Amino acid sequence: MYDPRQLQVLTEVARTGSYTAAAEALGYTQPAVSYQMRTLERSVGAPLTTRQGRGIRLTAAGQALARHAESVLAALRIAEDELASLITTGGGQVRLSAFQSGCVGLVPSALGALRRTHPELEVVLTQTECATSQRLVLTGEVDLAVMCDLDETSAGEHGVEPPDPRLHRVPLLTDRRCVLLPADHPAATSSAVALADLADEHWVLESSRPHFMAACQEAGFRPRIAATSDDQLTIHALVANRIGLAPMNELGVAAHTDPRVVARPLRGWPRRRIFALLWPDQTRVAPVAALLGALRSAGRALATVEPGLRVPPDR
Repeated sequence: MYDPRQLQVLTEVARTGSYTAAAEALGYTQPAVSYQMRTLERSVGAPLTTRQGRGIRLTAAGQALARHAESVLAALRIAEDELASLITTGGGQVRLSAFQSGCVGLVPSALGALRRTHPELEVVLTQTECATSQRLVLTGEVDLAVMCDLDETSAGEHGVEPPDPRLHRVPLLTDRRCVLLPADHPAATSSAVALADLADEHWVLESSRPHFMAACQEAGFRPRIAATSDDQLTIHALVANRIGLAPMNELGVAAHTDPRVVARPLRGWPRRRIFALLWPDQTRVAPVAALLGALRSAGRALATVEPGLRVPPDR
């Protein structure tokens, strides 16, 4: 049987591509990581890594073992959580990660409901990108993640990896892509806006914007970028002060209110799907199940007050 500590070292080597970086991430020395890897290779009976330039590349055996190691380590963490929930009456801790608009638009409502039903339960919330969230779920560093994509075929195109098939996906909501406008902008009177009609505008964009740039090119123009920000509250303020227009998904729009700013859906843009992602066994852990239920209830409640938000039919 393989030592879980050695499996943890292997997964860090696989993630970072070097013994030195793995040692730094784990708080070990580089010789200690090398020793753990040599010991694991003796147990396996085959090399797990080879040199590639200045880095390390996993062999076929190393890649196979690393995939299983993720599952093993996650299962051990799940077992710890389940046992802790059994011996902690009404309390415990759940680790949740979510993308920015999920953090401000969905999670607070869910935690508000959870506080009423599980007042002693602590939720540790991490805001991060969806690709990072999936890795955190796979390694067991978070118990579940609120993630998003557009559809299975275009997920990679938008910088979001398709969910790992070993993980359990729970649909929560779908929302629309909108454009933020000053309230007195001519397009503010429209129920929806075509991107091509905004070709002469200045824009406030997030730093990651390949799909928006591609959509503008398809619409026949290159956007004039006036400012870049990855903070949604800042983006609202920039639009309010007429620095430029800004694309934003509806869940992020609903979380901020400023009478100087309105949001209008962009025509022809695919709906974004928002879902929870977790290991299947986590649904048996009482605190995790409680948070998941609260997220689903919060999604239903939001869909009743925000007309553009919808609960997926495949729930």
